[in-house]
Amino acid sequence: MSTVFLGTNEFAAAILTRLASSGDHRPTLVVTRPDRPRGRGRRLASPPVGEAARALEIPLAQPESINDPQARELIAQAAPSAVVVCAFGALIREPLLSAHEILNVHPSLLPRWRGAAPIERAIMAGDADTGVSIMRLTAGLDSGPVCLAASEPIRRDDSYGSLAPRLSEIGGELLVRALERDPPFVEQADEGVSYAEKIGSEDRLLDPTRPAAELERRVRALQPHIGARATLADGSRLGVHRAALFEEESSGEDRVRRKASSDAAGLGVTVREDRLLLDCATGTLELLVVQPPGGRPMDSASYLRGHGLPGRR
Repeated sequence: MSTVFLGTNEFAAAILTRLASSGDHRPTLVVTRPDRPRGRGRRLASPPVGEAARALEIPLAQPESINDPQARELIAQAAPSAVVVCAFGALIREPLLSAHEILNVHPSLLPRWRGAAPIERAIMAGDADTGVSIMRLTAGLDSGPVCLAASEPIRRDDSYGSLAPRLSEIGGELLVRALERDPPFVEQADEGVSYAEKIGSEDRLLDPTRPAAELERRVRALQPHIGARATLADGSRLGVHRAALFEEESSGEDRVRRKASSDAAGLGVTVREDRLLLDCATGTLELLVVQPPGGRPMDSASYLRGHGLPGRR
């Protein structure tokens, strides 16, 4: 069974690598997004799927739009028995949508977390588990029927960086099984639908008016590929790569007094006993690994040795 693979990010690249090793289902064509400027130097670079396709020596196409006639013709010429989509990052429209059997590898237990950022949103929400679903692509947003699914626990210390590889391994195995066994599709339930909106700049900000437990999950959900940020008193942003809930031994009355003092001074990030802390609406978040503007990630002790911060005592 010949396949054509459409994908973009690192998660999709892992799925492509597993599919390429499957023998009968090795893609005859890979389609990804065009090269874009990346990194501090803003140099043109291929998406991870493009790099993987070249390493696997699979023909690669990078059209500006997957729905253009030229792109559709490339896929038609490959004569695939199935088109596989994973984290492609662009809508697939008619007539391409109906021209082929299109399977989508989606890292959530549908209908929960349809949309662009299912892994991040599952961690942010504090879900106990998530998973991967193999579905038939339809015009709706991740609303097509599902043929296979498997769950995976979200561990207490999971970040995107630790959870995504486990899900990609599950997804690769499910995809190969779906192609080999052609299991029946079942329509998704109408209940339990939720949407995983694309991560925006507001999602990165650690807002001290929110509970500390919520912000700790946010840090893990955005690590290492996006990154969270805290605002300092001077308005600059401090990157936060690792954080933990800070358990204070002082009384609740003392915590309220310190929180009120921080709010009155316009401070969220403070230093107490040489620890970098973010006082929140409820609880306190300790910032363990941070990144100053234009600098490199470092532990909080290294940061405090080289940077002054109002509120240090």
